Amino acid sequence: MIIFYVTSAPFIPLCILFLSSSDSLSAPLNVTIKALEGNSAIVTWDILEGDPVIGFAITQQKKDVRMLRFIQEVNTTTRSCALWDLEEDTEYIVHVQSISMSGTSPLSEPVLFRTPKESEKLASKSPDEVTMEEVGQAAQLRAGELIIIVVVLVMWAGVIALFCRQYDIIKDNEPNNNKDKAKNSSECSTPEHPTGGLLRSKV
Repeated sequence: MIIFYVTSAPFIPLCILFLSSSDSLSAPLNVTIKALEGNSAIVTWDILEGDPVIGFAITQQKKDVRMLRFIQEVNTTTRSCALWDLEEDTEYIVHVQSISMSGTSPLSEPVLFRTPKESEKLASKSPDEVTMEEVGQAAQLRAGELIIIVVVLVMWAGVIALFCRQYDIIKDNEPNNNKDKAKNSSECSTPEHPTGGLLRSKV
């Protein structure tokens, strides 16, 4: 279950937003911001081994702004959370708390980060840098090209086979045509008479 809301309460007394504090839980460690984009980021953290953690709570705040975003999830063992709807070129402060059946841990050390501008991100990208998405697109293009080549080759093979078949049929019919022509020419050169005799002129 995820609970998410925004409040304009000051950042310092944030503890009132959470469940009662539990002395048995330690604050999350190694809170880190990864996959930082202009409008999103991922926050990750670690917990001490043996802590009975069943969820987490995250507070996100713009630097020098009183508005807060509060994210809470229980019945999970995940150690990361996506931050969305961020603004480009803006500084944010993030805290993480662990949640157990008896309450919440103290706040983690604050993490300050700045979202980049999309133009800066594109400019910083090396021309030789290839992302996994681009690799996948290139593979799809190559697969499409191979399919087109195979289809064209199959079509050409069919055309050539059809041509060879028609050629064999025409070649087989040529002797019969020659015989018919020879027979027709002999019939035309020697006229036949019904009586079988020679015609004589009367004196």
